[in-house]
Amino acid sequence: MEDIILAIHVLLAFGLIIFILLQRSDGGALGGLGGGMSLSGIMGNQGSANFLTRLTAIFAALFMMSSLVLAIIESRSNDNENGILEGIEESEIEAPLIKIQKDEDVIVPPNAE
Repeated sequence: MEDIILAIHVLLAFGLIIFILLQRSDGGALGGLGGGMSLSGIMGNQGSANFLTRLTAIFAALFMMSSLVLAIIESRSNDNENGILEGIEESEIEAPLIKIQKDEDVIVPPNAE
């Protein structure tokens, strides 16, 4: 189930990127891609802007929902294999970085192993 949602999430991300790049802007967007005939030539200027804006908003909403679903699935999983501190031993965590000799007030760095 998680793999299917992840695949849908990736497809939504690619679709969102494409629809954002296809929108007409003041800069150099990819709206004119396709041999001089863009979506504005097919549906008119205002129609294509509304269509792409709505499509981008739908894809963005679906992308956010799939992100939330993936986060909920991952938080409910019982696998603790992905922990960042999984392979660290307790002695490494509690080891002091600097040894202070009690009879002298000289700070000695630990030996390199």
